Amino acid sequence: MQPNFLFRNKHFNTLYRYGTNKNLVSFTRERMTTLDGDFIDLDFASVNSSKLIIAIHGLEGSSQSSYIQSLSLIGNKQNYDIVAMNLRGCSGETNRLLASYHSGKTSDLLEVIAYLENRNSYTEIAIVGYSLGGNLTLKLLGEAPERISKIVKSAVGVSVPCDLKGSAEILNIGFNKIYQNAILKSLKEKAIQKIQRFPNASIDVNKIKNTKNFTSFDDCYTSKINGFKDANDYYKKSSCKQFIKGISIPSLIISALDDSFLSDSCYPYKEVAQNKHVQLLTPKHGGHVGFYSRFNSEKNYWLEEQILGFISAKR
Repeated sequence: MQPNFLFRNKHFNTLYRYGTNKNLVSFTRERMTTLDGDFIDLDFASVNSSKLIIAIHGLEGSSQSSYIQSLSLIGNKQNYDIVAMNLRGCSGETNRLLASYHSGKTSDLLEVIAYLENRNSYTEIAIVGYSLGGNLTLKLLGEAPERISKIVKSAVGVSVPCDLKGSAEILNIGFNKIYQNAILKSLKEKAIQKIQRFPNASIDVNKIKNTKNFTSFDDCYTSKINGFKDANDYYKKSSCKQFIKGISIPSLIISALDDSFLSDSCYPYKEVAQNKHVQLLTPKHGGHVGFYSRFNSEKNYWLEEQILGFISAKR
């Protein structure tokens, strides 16, 4: 990837992705009821293929996120059905339970895979996760390889915060706080709404309102409603880096070296070197889930080409 001058700026590349490639495809929604009585909304872009890609968005994203739209457009053109998995509470409607989603909640992805396997006649499934969705994907593949369906053939993680604590810390520095504050605003609004619906949850609303960074928010809310001791316990148990050694299907991690969301500890060089099933691609430029080269060009689909090239490769 050879970006022009503007797209060598990591923040420009990141923000450009956020503001472009909207409404490229039309989805058909299906609601899946989870085993605990909640729901997950699945958005399909179908071309009646026997091959499916499960696309999983990042923190506070959805099927409407630019990167999901781009993958759906290019994937359909290459004869893949796409299903965008909207994590709990991210499909435009609040989920039913107090807990929603988090970086390590792999049980939901397992349920979605089983649902799709039983419902459809797909012969091949690939999983593509972005940011938080990438952590979720790699964690599942490594922590429970024996539970993965045989029709799941490959996976790709994009801009993956393999070390959640490191990512949270670097997002609390300098310009990165702009990203942190924008996402925190959405998270705090949802959390306050949840507490109003579940007043017996023993969560301090004022603490949530006063949180200034991801660590403090995860300490007083995310960890508490999901059974973790605190933010550090949540980060330690949910970071995918420790699970990469257990991955047993072809997997690719794509993370730009200038990604503002990733600390040095988020690049799993050693773990990948010790697992023949996993590859790591680290272009110099790309920002966080950006990977654009220039304005209004087919070359802006470099990321999608890498993903689909890997998934389609004969092994």
